[in-house]
Amino acid sequence: MGGGFRSGADRRAGARRRLGFGAMRLPGMPGRHPVDHTTAVAVARRAVELGVAHIDTAAFYTRGSSSANEILRRALRPYPDGLTVATKVGPGQDVRAAVEQNLGELGLDALDLVYVQAGRPGEALAERFARLAELRAKGLVRNLGVADVTRAQFDEARTVAPVSAVQNRFGVLDQSDASLVDECARAGVTYVAHSSLGGGRIRFTDDGLRRVALRHGATVYQVALAWGLARSPTLVQIPGTASLTHLEQNMAALRLELDDHDMATLERLA
Repeated sequence: MGGGFRSGADRRAGARRRLGFGAMRLPGMPGRHPVDHTTAVAVARRAVELGVAHIDTAAFYTRGSSSANEILRRALRPYPDGLTVATKVGPGQDVRAAVEQNLGELGLDALDLVYVQAGRPGEALAERFARLAELRAKGLVRNLGVADVTRAQFDEARTVAPVSAVQNRFGVLDQSDASLVDECARAGVTYVAHSSLGGGRIRFTDDGLRRVALRHGATVYQVALAWGLARSPTLVQIPGTASLTHLEQNMAALRLELDDHDMATLERLA
């Protein structure tokens, strides 16, 4: 649909494709009890049933013998049409070896989206990104992305090959990447926000956030996700969980419609 008025149903349909799922927690997290494998598989399947169209994973999302990639493979293969499975090459990893490992673990012939993840702000990405672009030319990767990057690293990657997506930390209580979010929107590049619910390091106790949540009869986490969906039309969020209850609660954020007053209140939080 082009410009002009969009019904609430149209807006929610578009937002649904931008509320994704992060698979990092499926195998379990350090310092916590391991996740039962059957439960992890059920969570992945339920995410897709609820309309998730973007799943973020990596070969290094593991705990003990449990792997996020292998959980996704068991839960979702054959993968449904329209589902994007994104993965990444971590700092110090060999690009081709990492891509081949993800392909094997996920049971795919080609990866929808692969990020080259920066290790530090000043790190040059051009060489690693060029290697990833070579794998796209060979048909192993469909779209190229960069993760945990500065604006300079994003610009450097774009001199090598088209960047389809940027994955950085961004959320209602950490809006420091706002200018890059806006640049991605102008350029038609997907901005994938990780840690939009704080990544366990931010406590959602701000009075303004709680007031908005109370007004809508929602949780502060649902309001945070609704804010992200309203903040930019090219922003995708990937909240992760290994709990069916938390998954259902996260997806319920799609029902929230924040008004201009809500957005102004939330913009002032960070």
